[in-house]
Amino acid sequence: MYYFFLFYFRNGIFISILKNMTINNFKLILLTIPLILGFQDLKGQDFEVAPVKLEFDAEPSMNQTKTISVKNHSNKKTSFVISISDFLPNSKGELVVLPPNSSKRSCANWVNINPSFFDVNPGDDIQIQITMLVPGEDYGSAWCMLYIQPATEQTSWSVDKTLGAGVTVTGRIGVLLSQSPKSNTNHSLKISNFSEVTQLGDINRKFSATIENIGDKVTKFKVFLLASNIATAEEKQFKPQELEIYPKMTRAIELVLPNELPTGQYALAAIVDYGPKYPLEGAQIVIDVVNKDSRTLSVPDTTRHN
Repeated sequence: MYYFFLFYFRNGIFISILKNMTINNFKLILLTIPLILGFQDLKGQDFEVAPVKLEFDAEPSMNQTKTISVKNHSNKKTSFVISISDFLPNSKGELVVLPPNSSKRSCANWVNINPSFFDVNPGDDIQIQITMLVPGEDYGSAWCMLYIQPATEQTSWSVDKTLGAGVTVTGRIGVLLSQSPKSNTNHSLKISNFSEVTQLGDINRKFSATIENIGDKVTKFKVFLLASNIATAEEKQFKPQELEIYPKMTRAIELVLPNELPTGQYALAAIVDYGPKYPLEGAQIVIDVVNKDSRTLSVPDTTRHN
């Protein structure tokens, strides 16, 4: 049974739609986190949080403090509460939310929030201090998620036990925290399983591959297609995707080949670039392009590009 999540904002509440892929029915789930990462802030109808991603690099037995800003866009004084959860990325890059301190890579117990419950007047903002207290001898990467959410009084029958008696939430924004010491420089990626997955009716040819992070750092990378005409040696590089992968995990990717190549036989490579300090990684197959819509290709041949 497989699921995916869609997120949107309506009437001050973030809503997710959970689609059951096996029976195609939908369930509305309120009070979920919008997993929209990579932006410097996230603004809703009633409040704003910036930034939504904090990257700590404290050494073991040390601490490091960063701040986030919460601004109240409503016309009334609002109480906010901050809570912590774990998460694990899946092979599609989606984040599966878990209880705090329930995963091997959790840093939930290392985080101090000051304050964790506060009031903000209309139009005002407040600075929240987030301190990472790293245990001794812990040189690996770790992560967790903060939820910032308005809190309102509630009756005893509807108490949310995860937040404590007397409060409920009306929509929340997630802030992703990651911690890895500066001395940890173990970046290492590899690519495999490069193959064509074009379906009948597709406008462009499509290819899939698997990226594996065999290092110990959360690593940002670019991946792109490079086509080399076997007869003429002419090369064409296509627009890269910019992605991120967590340590000891894999990520499935899809690459689109635009219908721009002249007729011919090509060595088509998927190239992974994760920084100038590290060698390019690649996987290669041979394809035939005939009238720009041929679907014939050879058995994949994985290679390394230095």
